[in-house]
Amino acid sequence: MRVLFFAHLKDVTGQESVNIILPFPHDPGQLWERLLELYPALAAHQSKVRLSRNWEYATAETLFQNEDEVALIPPVSGG
Repeated sequence: MRVLFFAHLKDVTGQESVNIILPFPHDPGQLWERLLELYPALAAHQSKVRLSRNWEYATAETLFQNEDEVALIPPVSGG
C-alpha cells in the first residue's frame, strides 16, 4: 500500500509517501496502529486527520489492502 502524507504531516514523518506491506486487510484502527508504530509523532495529529482510500474518504468499515493508495488528509482552511 502506498501511503501519502500532506502538508505538515510530511514534516512529522519526514516522508512524502511510504510503501507498507500488510499481512491482512486492516480496518482504520489497525492501520493507525501500524502507522503509529512507524511514525509515533503522528499520534499528536491522529484526531484531526482523515484517511482516504483510493481517493474516497474512509469510513469505520473501510478495509485497507496492499494495492490501495491511502492518504492522510490534515484539516485544511481556505478563504
